[in-house]
Amino acid sequence: MEVQYLTQQHLAGFEHYKYSSLDTSPLSIYVMHPFWNNVVKLVPKWVAPNLLTFVGFLFTVGNFMLFVWYDYEFYASSDDHPEFPSIPHWVWGFASINFFLAYTLDGIDGKQARRTGTSGPLGELFDHGLDSWTALFIPTCMYSAFGRSANDYSIQPVRMYFCLWNVFINFYISHWEKYNTGVLFLPWGYDASMLATILVFAITSVCGHQVWKFNMPGDVSAGHMFELLFYVSAIVTNLPVALWNIYRSYKDKTGKMRTFYEAVRPLVPVVTFIALSAIWVLYSPSDIMNADPRCVFFLTGSIFSNICCRLIVTQMSNTRCEVWNWMLLPVLVGMCMSLVLPPALNGELVILYILAVFCTLAHIHYGACVVRQMCKHFKIYCFKIKPHDE
Repeated sequence: MEVQYLTQQHLAGFEHYKYSSLDTSPLSIYVMHPFWNNVVKLVPKWVAPNLLTFVGFLFTVGNFMLFVWYDYEFYASSDDHPEFPSIPHWVWGFASINFFLAYTLDGIDGKQARRTGTSGPLGELFDHGLDSWTALFIPTCMYSAFGRSANDYSIQPVRMYFCLWNVFINFYISHWEKYNTGVLFLPWGYDASMLATILVFAITSVCGHQVWKFNMPGDVSAGHMFELLFYVSAIVTNLPVALWNIYRSYKDKTGKMRTFYEAVRPLVPVVTFIALSAIWVLYSPSDIMNADPRCVFFLTGSIFSNICCRLIVTQMSNTRCEVWNWMLLPVLVGMCMSLVLPPALNGELVILYILAVFCTLAHIHYGACVVRQMCKHFKIYCFKIKPHDE
C-alpha cells in the first residue's frame, strides 16, 4: 500500500531546491576526486546515477550479511572463545573489495548525474538516505576485526553501541548543519575512515585477526584506539566545526536565520531516541546487549536512518522539521513491556526481534513511497535515464 509521505509543501520545496556543498578535505580534493573523475568515464552514459548509488549500497549490505553468517555473535576474532571458528581470510579480502567498490560508486554517482544531465533532488535524497543506513553497516562489520571478548584486545558490545551512536551523531550533525546553513559541509573524516576500513580488512585478509592483538604505548590496545577514534572524530572535529559554521551563518546572515527553537528542533527526535535506547540497553532485565548485540545494532541503525531521512527531506524542501518520529512509539512500548516481563520468559528478545523486523519494513516502505512520489512528481525514473523524446 502506497502512502503519501510527502506533502504538497515538500514537493513544492523540492522544485526550488539547489544543491550546495563544500568539500575542503585535502584527501578528497587531491586524491579521491581525481581518481573518481577518471573512473566515471568508464561508466556508459545510459547507466542511471541512482543505479550506481543502489549497487554501492548493496555491496555494503552484502558485507553485513556475510559477517552475519560468519560472525553473528562477534566472537570469531576473540581468542578466548575457541568454540567460535575464525573468519576465513578470503572473507576479509572479499569484504575489502566490496567496500572499495561501494566507496567508489558512492563517489561517482553525482559525477555521473552531472555528466548525463540528470542531476536533481531525487538523486541527492536517494544517496544521502542510503548513506544514513550505511552508517550502521560499516562500523558493525569493522567490529568483527577486534571481537567482543572482555579479556581480549577489544571492547564490550555496550561500548561498541555508543561508538555506533558517535557515527550516527556525526552523520546527523552534518545534515542538521545544512538544515540551518543551507550548505552541506562535507566532513574530513569520511574519506579517511572509508580508506582506513578498506585497509584494515585488506590487512586482516593477509595477516588474520591476530594482527590487531597488540598494545600501543600507554597500554592502549588497538581495539581501544579504534573506540577512541570514534569519540575524537565526533567531539573534537565534527561537532565544534558544525557549531562554528552555524554561528557564522547567523553572524553573516547567509543561513536560514531560524529562531533558536526552530534551529534545534531537528535535534529533538534523535536526542529522544538516544535517551530511550540507552535506558533500554543499560537497564535491560535480560541484558539484550550481550544476548544479541547485532540485532540491537541493526534495530537502532534502522530507526536512526528513518529519523535522518526525514530530516534530509525537510532540509532539502526547506520545510519545518518533524519533532517526533512515530517509530519511537513502538520502541517505547517494547521497552516498557520488556522491563516488566519476567526475564525467565525470554520475552525481551522476542520483543527485540519483532521491533527489528517491523521497523525495518516500515523504513523500507517509507523510502520506497518517497522515491515513487518524487518520480511521479518530477516525471522521471529512479533507475533509468528518461529518453529525451519523453
